Amino acid sequence: MTIEVWAPRAARVRLRRPGRGDVELTATDAGWWRAEATLAPGDEYGFVLGDADAARPDPRSRRQPRGVHDLSAWDDPASFAWSDEAWTGRPLAGGLIYELHIGTFTPEGTLDAAIGKLDHLVDLGVTHVELLPVNAFNGTHNWGYDGVLWYAVHEAYGGPEAYRRFVDAAHAAGLAVIQDVVYNHLGPSGNYLPEYGPYLRDGQSNTWGASVNLDEPAVRAFIVDNAVMWLRDFHVDGLRLDAVHALHESASRPVHILQELSERVDALSAHLGRPLTLIAESDLNDPVMILPREAGGYGLAAQWVDDWHHAVHVALTGETAGYYADFADPGALPKTWAGGFFHDGTFSSFRERDWGRPVPAEVASWRFVEFAQDHDQIGNRAAGDRLSQTLSFDRLAVAAVLTLTAPGTPMLFMGEEWGASTPWQFFTSHPEPELAEATRRGRRAEFAAMGWDESLVPDPNDPATFERSKLDWSETEQGDHRRLLQLYRALARLRREQPELTDPSRAGQQAEYAGPGRWVLHRDAATIYVNLSPQEWAVDDIGDEREVWIATTTANGGQPVEEGPVVLSPDSAAVIGGRRRPRLERRFAQYRPVD
Repeated sequence: MTIEVWAPRAARVRLRRPGRGDVELTATDAGWWRAEATLAPGDEYGFVLGDADAARPDPRSRRQPRGVHDLSAWDDPASFAWSDEAWTGRPLAGGLIYELHIGTFTPEGTLDAAIGKLDHLVDLGVTHVELLPVNAFNGTHNWGYDGVLWYAVHEAYGGPEAYRRFVDAAHAAGLAVIQDVVYNHLGPSGNYLPEYGPYLRDGQSNTWGASVNLDEPAVRAFIVDNAVMWLRDFHVDGLRLDAVHALHESASRPVHILQELSERVDALSAHLGRPLTLIAESDLNDPVMILPREAGGYGLAAQWVDDWHHAVHVALTGETAGYYADFADPGALPKTWAGGFFHDGTFSSFRERDWGRPVPAEVASWRFVEFAQDHDQIGNRAAGDRLSQTLSFDRLAVAAVLTLTAPGTPMLFMGEEWGASTPWQFFTSHPEPELAEATRRGRRAEFAAMGWDESLVPDPNDPATFERSKLDWSETEQGDHRRLLQLYRALARLRREQPELTDPSRAGQQAEYAGPGRWVLHRDAATIYVNLSPQEWAVDDIGDEREVWIATTTANGGQPVEEGPVVLSPDSAAVIGGRRRPRLERRFAQYRPVD
């Protein structure tokens, strides 16, 4: 076989195979080195650069059995016996995403253990399982965004073989798999790529470290090939692209890296005969991400919408500090419901400038991934506290209604469906004491600058921080946790059964603020009434042809109620449908408070 590596900074490259002697590689074109050699699955190897004594891991290593500082192990993706030949994939439209972190999803924290929970996701109504990054990083556990070997699956999770078993089992259960990938930076420990070549941009950095050098063709190919690997070799159905606003390249580049990715993935989708999905996490509020390439966009399938999270979070919690300040506007929830972005060219006080662009009416609503909680919005709080640690059961039920009737594609974060009491905190396992201390100090300083109490910030490198973040699955059978889980299941079933709740057209989406703590959110023939005020609210306009699909009052626990009038208790919501409604502005006279 041909062994090759891109190492333009090396004057000499040798392939090291323990016990078998080194093999000299020959310099060819554009910084590539090649040699003919034999490696069998499991064989350990590495590359010796220049006159060094130690071998470095393969930049495209598929497996690191003893960590990112040690030798790679050869992995043959063709050796796995897949059973998903009949799998035709699942489109994102009409779907329900479930975001999870392998290390804290189960007590064991492995891919094989996660397979045992797939039935729970199926019963919940999930269609797409999204895994936080699983690429190889230094240490035993962290969020996954400190990866340094993008092609390798973290060994503590089970390595590449367990990953293939997970995807195969997910497909057998009817679940698509989305993999979170990080192409905007590399972790602080175990990154040997700069010894090989100019993978990083000199003198330019983003929030997390040195920027990736997207002006180098070989680095762009490194990224595109990695995306193809997940989709082709691991049978993954989609990728969530982390923080694409931190992908910096020269303005003179003829094609943006995101467009390059979408073109390649669309071609692969046509070849494989199943849908492949690219989802951007973007802070830019720019529909260019999801506009067709023919219309000047990048052609990605969807993007996360933080504005939707912020509007819902402020409505439910009343928090208005930091970037939540603008969302204290009672019109924030209706605007994001109907339009996708709140900041669509408006002034952002947090950024101190105008931000975002309007979304063309033709953009389908499912292209927006909308959520009330996710790993960032929980884990980047000082104590990593979930909504369930501050809100009542009733308000958590309202969050469920808002999420699962959202115009976009709803996403849940693991444990949200039963109001998990466990936090999800920022955790690391840096073996280097100086790096652990720097992370600890930086985390506390960051929150002190934001006005948080430093004593609330747990030590990221303390193993207890990681252990506290693991889900307690026994809660699913207990009290309000069980009731909330039943509500999520009912809402997901309703979403599947009622076409109004997955209609991709944004033309039928209207929303209004109906007074303090009250909103009316409209989706064609379905209307969602939200009452977060301290008073009851009677809605009289149900009529003989309308059905109350879900009402999250304490009394009925999510079960349908008799036809109108519907009285919404404080901190409750109702989902009502059955026929096309008149325009919202003609309905407000029909609402009356209850004395």
